Amino acid sequence: MDVERFFEEMPFADLLGVEVTEVEDGRAEGRVEMREELSWNADRQMAHGGVTFTLADTVGGAALVSLVDQPVPTVDMRIDYLEAGTGDLRAEADVVRCGSDVGVVDVAVYAEDDETQVADARGVYKTG
Repeated sequence: MDVERFFEEMPFADLLGVEVTEVEDGRAEGRVEMREELSWNADRQMAHGGVTFTLADTVGGAALVSLVDQPVPTVDMRIDYLEAGTGDLRAEADVVRCGSDVGVVDVAVYAEDDETQVADARGVYKTG
């Protein structure tokens, strides 16, 4: 399975501009370029929580797909928002567990410009 192509062709990720930039051996990275329509604030570009969540979920799934070579539907995801995302966002995901039924992935989301961590997430995905 071509993991990067699979995520490039995902309609919702494409709508938001989520890009999976690196994928291999249970690790993935991705980004989203901040735009006015992704903001929750009309006066200042600040990423809506749903954008941050979607980035974390997509990149987390990509990390796991790199190991199981098939789509992995999200079972559950918990996210803690730590700071406002005021610019482009970048995510790094690492697989914690890859089981025959479920996999667990930790994801950190950063402000791309200053390396401030804006969210910490853990996703559970169906692997079998």
